[in-house]
Amino acid sequence: MSVSLVFVGLDVHKDSIVIASARQGNSASTFVDTLPHDFPKLLKRLKRIADPAALRVCYEAGPTGFELARNLKAKGIDCAVIAPSLIPVQQGCHIKTDRRDAVRLTSLFRAGELTKVAIPEPHVEAMRDLARARDDFKRDERVARQRLDKFLLRQSRFWSGGTKWTQRHLAWVRAQTFEHLPQTRTLATYLTAIDQATGRVDQLTKDLEELVQNWELGPLVTALQALRGVQLVTAVTLVSEVGNFARFHSAHRLMSYVGLVPREHSSGARRRQGSGRRPGQRARRSGTPAPRGAGRRRRRAPRCTSSRARRLPPPSARRDAAPGRRQGSRPMPSQSRSGT
Repeated sequence: MSVSLVFVGLDVHKDSIVIASARQGNSASTFVDTLPHDFPKLLKRLKRIADPAALRVCYEAGPTGFELARNLKAKGIDCAVIAPSLIPVQQGCHIKTDRRDAVRLTSLFRAGELTKVAIPEPHVEAMRDLARARDDFKRDERVARQRLDKFLLRQSRFWSGGTKWTQRHLAWVRAQTFEHLPQTRTLATYLTAIDQATGRVDQLTKDLEELVQNWELGPLVTALQALRGVQLVTAVTLVSEVGNFARFHSAHRLMSYVGLVPREHSSGARRRQGSGRRPGQRARRSGTPAPRGAGRRRRRAPRCTSSRARRLPPPSARRDAAPGRRQGSRPMPSQSRSGT
């Protein structure tokens, strides 16, 4: 005997949960109740709607996290967390309430128009919180340095000794003197803010080094560091943000999740592509290398003098001798794209 499913949409807030439901079929989604954010009361109300085995619950990902979904699954209730940025938007609707959000979420969930978010394991989420805390304080350190730099710029104090924020540069900054006492105390305040932010970043980096050794995904972090340009912080950020790499069936899906796939708005003969999307920006920042030549002068590639390289023919001869290519002719477009 088939069980009639009941779809439930929750509009979750820190102090309340709005419930809407819809049965399988053509029945309309209806508002059910508004409860305080209390799990026992929510569980009791859901059991009054239908049997836990027939319930399909969903709510938007947000600041409330994944704890509600984990608790519902522990009680035998199927719960999905929905990506808010991928929810279809109804143009022309200028009325937004919690009840309407719950009802619309239920209707879209029953129709299969929503995209689920992968719920991370608790140990992965814990390491993600630590990596994100380090990223936050690294941003605070960068802001504190910029404030001090602009303060010195207003006072016509220019550093010409090379790279900034080295030991020489900081010693030069601390040696600056001003005629007025308020400016001296301003300099001391900015330096204190930089020292505190740098100390937090260093401490969090040491915590990552210590905790990743006993982490379940520690071997994957070690393996990623074998790649060029990937060190501990980058590897931990990638693993904690992505989680299980096997859930992506292709590299294109992984790049889309991270946000490296550009935007596109094309119609007819008009094609327009823009920057990448916002989702996955922490993983994108850690996994995207700097542009070649950024911050340094481009140098000529060193000449390879190995014995194997000396035995190879020149590049022009290798191109002409490539299979499927005639001597001295350019490849066909189909051959250059498909490689056949």
